[in-house]
Parts: sequence; structure tokens; C-alpha cells
Amino acid sequence: MAVSSSGFTTHPDFKRSRLSSSPFHANNNGLELRKKKRRLSLFLDGNGVRVNRISSCCCSDSVVRRASGSGNSIDKTEEKRSHRSRVQAITALPFPSPQSRFGTKQEKFYSRCTPRNSGPQSRDTPPKRDTGIANEKDMGIDLLNEKVNESGINEDGSSWFRKSGEDLGENGYRCRWKKMGGRSHDTSSQWEETWWEKGDWTGYKELGVEKSGRNAEGDTWWETWQEMLHQDEWSNLARIERSAQKQAKLGTENAGWYEKWWEKYDAKGWTEKGANKYGRLNEQSWWEKWGEHFDGRGSVTKWTDKWAETELGTKWGDKWEEKFFAGIGLRHGETWHVSPSGGGWSRTWGEEHLGNGKVHKYGKGTTGESWDIVVDEETYYEAEPHYGWADVVGDSSQLLSIEPQERPPGVYTYLDFGSSPPPSADDSLDLPSPPLQ
Repeated sequence: MAVSSSGFTTHPDFKRSRLSSSPFHANNNGLELRKKKRRLSLFLDGNGVRVNRISSCCCSDSVVRRASGSGNSIDKTEEKRSHRSRVQAITALPFPSPQSRFGTKQEKFYSRCTPRNSGPQSRDTPPKRDTGIANEKDMGIDLLNEKVNESGINEDGSSWFRKSGEDLGENGYRCRWKKMGGRSHDTSSQWEETWWEKGDWTGYKELGVEKSGRNAEGDTWWETWQEMLHQDEWSNLARIERSAQKQAKLGTENAGWYEKWWEKYDAKGWTEKGANKYGRLNEQSWWEKWGEHFDGRGSVTKWTDKWAETELGTKWGDKWEEKFFAGIGLRHGETWHVSPSGGGWSRTWGEEHLGNGKVHKYGKGTTGESWDIVVDEETYYEAEPHYGWADVVGDSSQLLSIEPQERPPGVYTYLDFGSSPPPSADDSLDLPSPPLQ
């Protein structure tokens, strides 16, 4: 919900978007990244990507020998038509690239012409940058109600496997899982994917996916997605949490990226969201962190911090924060730049929104500039998340349908009431160091 000091919804004139700006964009000193004759394509498919697809037809008969866990084997021959897509992508800053290297290498993995009802299709697609946390319906988690252990070899020599099962534990714990994967005939490229759902008598439910892969050139990727429902031990409110981690690394160059995203919601409107990102392109590295916190009673805090550097010693960045409640609040930020010789500049700014239609604006820079004025201006901020508790519940039907073991008569749930204090708000930002450094 957009809130203005006059009580009416207004359009924002505060234009400090965390997605539209980047430390790699040109700053006031005119700093430019060195142009590359050849841009790496590891950093594709984020926001601002333009994709052109040209379809071409390919397929041949594929023979798969399938061996089940019971020892039965069946030979089947079936013809299947499929289309492959060649993808060319042009991505926005910070890492422009004339062509998607991963997009074209998908065609070099395993044959997609596998007969229906045989092995799993190749999951050879790396994660996409800057796409946040997917909804569960987009993850395609489809668990089996039976135990499966089977494998096979395709006509081109590539192999596959598929397993599924169920694990049981104390307090009604039940975990249903499915694991599948494949590799090329020379094992130079492979992929693996695991799905699971968990639940117990406390009401805890969890849905998750983990993916990984590599190709013959040494490019690797890894991705996890998780969604859970539990009762908060301090407020006793139902809470849904979602998270995703993604990374990809180029095998032949010093280039890669890593992202961690998280979202937390409770039944009274408390919401927390954030992300931690890292990327590298040869001698250039960049970082970005941002967070949002809504307390469910009208108070909101948002912040962004992003910075970049080169191996030559040039560094630059930008950060800002805002806190509002009942139309009164503060915004402040800083932009800075450091040169290899040690020189540099910085500029700080602030806005005090007084709640009466007036805003106190102030700031100063190391170049001698300064300002301190009071203006008549509407106050705009988001007092409620655009995606909240009702939305996440509506998008979590598969999570909510998870069932634990059937509870025998006279058996009660064991609850562990620990004495540890609740996690602080900063705990969500205590992320591991980027694995690509």
C-alpha cells in the first residue's frame, strides 16, 4: 500500500530502485569498465535480457534398456519428435554478453529424444540470475507413492538413474523423496536433481529441490529451493518461509556468480525479505545486499548496499536506507568512489519526512557541495508488502497438503521448548561467504 502525507495514494518520485541500478553503471567520475572483445556468457537470463529463439528439428530413434529394482528389464523402441532451441541472449549490465554460452551448450548435453515412460529427460539448464524465489508450481515437484530404483543407457551412450522412497522418524516424521540424474557416455557432463517433502505431528511441513550439473568445458552450477510451514515458538503464529540459493561458475575463466534469497511471512502480516548476491568477471567483482522488513502494524524498513571493485584497485558503491511509520520517516544514503592511487570522493544525503507535507533535505560531498532545505513534498512509501501472507498461502497448496505419519490413538506430539532467545533481525543477513571467492 502506498502512503502519502496527505492520506492519498501517490505515485513514487523516489527513484532508487535496487534492481535498476548497479555498481557497474557509470558513476559521476565517468568511470568505465574496460571493454572486452569477447564477453563471457555465464551471466545471462537476468532482468533486462532479450532472448531470440530459432527452432530447429532433430531426433532419431532411441533405444533404452531399463532395469528396475525388482530385476525386471524391458527393451523398448519408440520414436519421439522434439525441438531444440538455440538461444542468443543480450544481457544488461553489469555483465553484457553477445551470446549465451550456456544456452547453446544445452544442445551438447544428452539426447532429449528419450522415449516416453523411460528415463528422466535431461535437466541440463543452469539457474538464471536475478529471478528471486520461484513459486512451488513452477518447480514441478512430482513425488511417487512407491519405491523406485531404476537406471538405463540411451542409444548415444548417455546414462540415467531414478530413485524414490520414504523415510520415517520420531514424532510422526515422514520424508518422501525422489532423486534422478544422468551423465554423458564419457562422464564429462552430468546432472542431478533431488525433490523432497517432509512433515511431522507438530505441523511442520517442508518442500524442497536441489539441482546441480556440469558440462565438458568445466562449467558448473548448483541450485536449491525450499519452502516450509511451522509454528513460531515465540509468537505461536503460523509462519511460512521460502528460500533459494543459486550459483554458476565458468570452467575456463575466472567468472561466476552466487545468490541467496529469502522470504518470511506470518499470519499477522509480519514480513521479511532479502537477498545477498555476488559476481565476478575476470578482474571485476561486485556485491549486492538488500532487505525489507514489515512489522504488520505499519512500520517498514528497507535498505540496499551494493559495491564493486577491480583488481587494479578501483572501488565504487552506493547504499541507502529508509524507515517509516504513520507517514513520518527518514531516508538517507551515500555514493562513493575510490581510485587505485587512493584518492576518491563521496556524497551523503538525507530526507526527514515530517508527516505534515514538508520534507527536510540535506547532504554534502567531499568536492565541497552541500545543501540543507525544507520543501513542500508528498511522502511516499510502501506500508505493506506487495506480496504478503494471503498471497504466499494461496501459492503454497502443495506445501499445505503434506501429511505426516498417521498418529496412533493415545500418542501425543512431543514439543521441545528450548530456552534459547529468538533470532535477531540481523541473523537473516549472516550469510556464508560467497563460494566463488
